[in-house]
Amino acid sequence: MDSLTKDAAKAGLRVGLTSDKIVIHGGKPLAGRIRVRGAKNLATKAMVAALLGETPSLLQDVPNISDVNVVRGMLGAYGVAVTAPEEGQLLLDPTNVERAHFAEIDALAGSSRIPILFCGPLLHRLGEALIPDLGGCRIGDRPIDFHMDALRAFGAVVDKSYEGIRITAPDGLHGADIELPYPSVGATEQVLLTAVRARGVTELKNAAIEPEIMDLIAILQKMGAIIWVEPNRTIFIEGVDHLAGYTHRAIFDRNEAASWASAALATDGDIFVEGAKQPEMLTFLNVFRKAGGAFDVQEDGIRFSRAGELKPVQVETDVHPGFMTDWQQPLVVALTQADGVSVVHETVYENRLGFTDALVEMGADIVVHTDGLESLTRRVPRRKLEQAAVITGPTKLHGADVRVPDLRGGFSYLIAALTAEGTSTITNLGIISRGYEHFVDKLTALGADFSLEG
Repeated sequence: MDSLTKDAAKAGLRVGLTSDKIVIHGGKPLAGRIRVRGAKNLATKAMVAALLGETPSLLQDVPNISDVNVVRGMLGAYGVAVTAPEEGQLLLDPTNVERAHFAEIDALAGSSRIPILFCGPLLHRLGEALIPDLGGCRIGDRPIDFHMDALRAFGAVVDKSYEGIRITAPDGLHGADIELPYPSVGATEQVLLTAVRARGVTELKNAAIEPEIMDLIAILQKMGAIIWVEPNRTIFIEGVDHLAGYTHRAIFDRNEAASWASAALATDGDIFVEGAKQPEMLTFLNVFRKAGGAFDVQEDGIRFSRAGELKPVQVETDVHPGFMTDWQQPLVVALTQADGVSVVHETVYENRLGFTDALVEMGADIVVHTDGLESLTRRVPRRKLEQAAVITGPTKLHGADVRVPDLRGGFSYLIAALTAEGTSTITNLGIISRGYEHFVDKLTALGADFSLEG
């Protein structure tokens, strides 16, 4: 592993940042053009998939974000040679995969949950995997039971210790019949990355079917995997003996695209998001339009603006093809400017509405119901631990000093500060760099009035 990658990983990977504090002078509409690259939720998984190949892989349109550098550092620790032939490209050569020291993996993985997805590929390549405690955003319980149960079904042996988790496969891995209690994206990825080289056929029921999952399946098929996607969230994987490398352009980051769209809505701006595509954003675009937004789908991206006064909406987060949980936080800021009462039912993560406390300090009228709310018009079944936010608007937001709590909440604070009258100071920006490439440069391109300090 090169020293730059290693040092960046251990330092928290504040990619492209010269400061961890930003001072924003709000009240100015954002206008201009920015570009989104490949999805964070695909690029990092595609990098892990390269471990399964016997020849190098080339991943294109890779975002320059800290989560990518975390995975790059971990792959380097396992002997994978990772180079960047051009900007936005990664060449991953797994020819010399080797065991890594647990302490090094623990240090590199501290700010990411991706390490758990190394399990299947490492079991196939090395016969064991060492997994440290998982990091990531503190937005709710993220149990790894789904992952561990799936690995046991493949024949893996899971041993827990004070260091973390050691997983072995004394008799190799075999196909399994697995039904997930919930269509978890991470657990579905785990099964795919493990089943493609397991002996026999794996049937996965109640699988996640997000666009990033479909893109990962496309990558694995390019590598030589045999995968059928059936109706009713069922996936069949026929294990193969060998996989080759791939060449693939990552699907665009629909979460980042939706975040900038919400920024246009909240600030009464006009933002063209190059790289955004309509099919993967259908559900978001429907809600965006109902809330008073306007969009123009073009060949190379989507232009987002307002169509007039903002309107209240009811939103229920759900797994794909529902409204993504990652979309609701930026949208909530825009809904503070809508004329009426909006309700956001968060059904995926139980702590993802905690970010609204800072918005209330900035003048928003938001009440969080920690046990959720009943509604006769709801489409998503009520779930345990769900919450609901009732947003009454429009309210004038004013500047405040806030600290970034998590990735999407952090970007929401940027939107709130840009919408507010007066000056806001936002700290702990490094978290935002986990999923938003060059966001400071993009703010400049959109005409934001800000400065970096500290």
